[in-house]
Amino acid sequence: MNVLIVESAAKAKAINKYLGHDYKVIASYGHVRDLPAKDGSVDPDNGFAMVWDTDTRSQKVIKEITTALKQADKLILATDPDREGEAISWHLLDILSKKRALKDIPVERVTFNAVTKPAVVAALREPRQIDTPLVDAYLARRALDYLVGFTLSPVLWRKLPGARSAGRVQSVALRLVCDREAEIEAFNSEEYWSIDAVLETAQGDEVKAKLNAMDGQTVKRQDIKDSDTAHAIKAAITGGAFAVSGVETRPVRRHPAPPFTTSTLQQEASRKLGFSAKQTMQVAQGLYEGVDLGGETAGLITYMRTDGVQIIPEAVSELRRQIEADYSARYLPDQPREYKSKAKNAQEAHEAVRPTDFSRRPKDVAGHLQRDQAALYELIWKRAVASQMASAQLEQTTVDIAVSGKDGKPYGLRATGTVTVFPGFLTLYEEGQDDSDDEASRRLPPLKQGEALKDRTIDANQHFTQPPPRYTEATLVKKMEELGIGRPSTYATTLGVLQDREYVRFDQKRLIPEDKGRLVTAFLSSFFERYVEYDFTASLEEKLDLISDAKLDWQRVLGDFWREFTAAIEETRELRVSDVLEALNEILGPHVFPTKEDGTDGRTCPACAAGRLSLKISGKFGAFVGCSNYPECRFTRQLSQSNDEAEAAALDGKVMGYDPDTGEAITLRTGRFGPYLQRGEAGEDGEKPKRASIPKGIAADEVDLELALRLLNLPREVGLHPETGKPIEAGIGRYGPFVVHDGKFANLETVQDVFEIGLNRAVTVIAEKAAGKGGRFGQQKAQVLKDLGEHPAEGGKIEVLNGRYGPYVKHGKINATIPKGQDPAAVTLDDAIKLIAERAAKAGTKKKSPAKKAAVKKAPAKKKAAAKKATSKDTADKAAPTKKGAAKKSAAKKSPAKKAAAKKTSPSPADDEAPF
Repeated sequence: MNVLIVESAAKAKAINKYLGHDYKVIASYGHVRDLPAKDGSVDPDNGFAMVWDTDTRSQKVIKEITTALKQADKLILATDPDREGEAISWHLLDILSKKRALKDIPVERVTFNAVTKPAVVAALREPRQIDTPLVDAYLARRALDYLVGFTLSPVLWRKLPGARSAGRVQSVALRLVCDREAEIEAFNSEEYWSIDAVLETAQGDEVKAKLNAMDGQTVKRQDIKDSDTAHAIKAAITGGAFAVSGVETRPVRRHPAPPFTTSTLQQEASRKLGFSAKQTMQVAQGLYEGVDLGGETAGLITYMRTDGVQIIPEAVSELRRQIEADYSARYLPDQPREYKSKAKNAQEAHEAVRPTDFSRRPKDVAGHLQRDQAALYELIWKRAVASQMASAQLEQTTVDIAVSGKDGKPYGLRATGTVTVFPGFLTLYEEGQDDSDDEASRRLPPLKQGEALKDRTIDANQHFTQPPPRYTEATLVKKMEELGIGRPSTYATTLGVLQDREYVRFDQKRLIPEDKGRLVTAFLSSFFERYVEYDFTASLEEKLDLISDAKLDWQRVLGDFWREFTAAIEETRELRVSDVLEALNEILGPHVFPTKEDGTDGRTCPACAAGRLSLKISGKFGAFVGCSNYPECRFTRQLSQSNDEAEAAALDGKVMGYDPDTGEAITLRTGRFGPYLQRGEAGEDGEKPKRASIPKGIAADEVDLELALRLLNLPREVGLHPETGKPIEAGIGRYGPFVVHDGKFANLETVQDVFEIGLNRAVTVIAEKAAGKGGRFGQQKAQVLKDLGEHPAEGGKIEVLNGRYGPYVKHGKINATIPKGQDPAAVTLDDAIKLIAERAAKAGTKKKSPAKKAAVKKAPAKKKAAAKKATSKDTADKAAPTKKGAAKKSAAKKSPAKKAAAKKTSPSPADDEAPF
């Protein structure tokens, strides 16, 4: 018997079917050991020796392998064909050797790029030994990321409280996001105008054109600066005699893009499918490891962690036969296309991401795949097939149009368009674009020189120059690849770490740096500039790649880095927090202290007007803004507060007047959720005073005594409902203005409606709400997002739902919140089972066995249905608790023993190179 080790259970199941009873296939479930998250795991003074730790799950795997080896003839290490896969095989061999479990059993290393029977069988015929240089490259990266994280992160914690961690790749990626935000904030938009014409031929065909010449001079995009000039030009050419002065037609060829690499797959899946980088890799992993195609288990795509763009000749031949069969020989280029990666530091050790069998068309396998899998497979299949198809043949036409202006000046307009002569690869696939421009693809009617045209409309349109766009996941991955930062396997992990650390957030799929992230970047740029430089990080990547090619010694590379890095750390030892803050004030000034609208200095304290605002550091709360006149002036604000909010904070405690009915003072206060109003003070018996929040859209300094009294007297009774006789009230709540009757809420459009709405309209609004399907205030039913199938061990459907408090997974009566930042659509059955188990353990839920369930007396059918309906309604309403609250409660309940253990072990910084 031969023992064969792979990384995943899905892959083990598929390969077991291929190889039969002579092989025992065991899954390692990824890495079997790693560096412990504590100081001392890497010893720079001892040749960078590493201390490895094996967790409980991996210990069980090792035990299973050790037991199997007692009856084995051979051990075959068949982990993934990349650096991480080589490292897993090395770890296994090292552990088994130290346990003396191998004895005289021969060990072979095999790799295959696709989980198919031919690929696996072919790999077994060509065994090799562990690739030592590749393992050295892994060790260098792992040690480097550990040393940077565990050396730099404590400096951050001491000098910049509130910062979470720093990492070799993570911090540079964060700098990219922060630098782009700084560009956007520094950008000064400029006004410009365009003259756009819709002209008409004698046959009634439409021609769209733009002004591009005036009085013999070329008019560039931003040359017309103001409205007066633009409208003067419009008036001069409106109603003029337009004539075609030139027609130029030239052939253009468009060539297909190469098949996918890891990064281009992530980019295109983001643009076309809306997938996150993490989701793309999770779905691709499933397609690679194997899918049940109705009795046959096969991997549908080749290995998905690669920066190679080539396809092996045998697959290209198969692909060309497929193209000819599906389209015709005309869609084949004369020779197979050969591609070379443009990415910096590309290794191209593996094939591009492609289908394992091109005859498996997307429509043929869609019925066996989940929706996300089907969509991603279709994308991969089309891109790979299109890469070997003929180029598209286009005809680009440029038409120049002349007109004499009423002001005596000659003007020129230009129309452009493209005609597809032969579609070629565009028949199947067109690469997505981040910024579309359909002007070049516009169709033009046949036009001849001298042909007369008349104007339908002439428009003068105002525009403003736009700042560079924020990064999306796709464009950030593309930029990192261009700069040579990180490797294909790290992109999704790096982006996930930035979100988990709350250094960035997503808004409409765009990455926005949080203040915490900007502080970290500013600190590193000031005191560790070299280590967040793009060129330095890229050059280090090159050295690590040279280690994998056996051209550099990994310990020497680490030694050179470590000497310089520790020297930089040493320079910050005597660094005072005041020095740090002054540097951050300088770098982040435009963001934290923007110039006020009246042109005055943004650092002037709004409370005392004499002090200067500056960043301050609190060990408990992190960074905030405070006045230099402390303690005489106690003005503070959060970094995220705007100038208006800061002004409101300065008004804290201001007496606005007195309630004419009670004589109590009406004061403006500032709390953790913003400014609010208060009537009187707390009573001796502890009774809280009446308070009212200031509604969104109303500045605190705009609130006068009259409005304050009206807000404090809410809710307002509108009248009695004519049918029930119960009161209808109007007020402002968590979700804005509303009316309420008998516990049923209905939204109002504006705050003013709360004070002005009459009985008739209130009754109508409530009736309309009751006739609808529920809303924020109603018992809205949770929406099912995904059916994951049956629980493999306990039975019962598992679903992904979107409830009142966000997305969650449901099994029976257990609802488990999906963690923040995790895409609900990407949740797998294994993910859901883990979340449900954790939730059950926290709640102390005990699952009943099937036998006990059978022993329960059955309720009558009607009662059972009613009970089921009630349970469904309750669980949908209770969906999942708020995430922050749950986290706080969990942290508060730590036992003394656990707290002590937590103090001994340093928080783990980012592992930029962690495998998926």
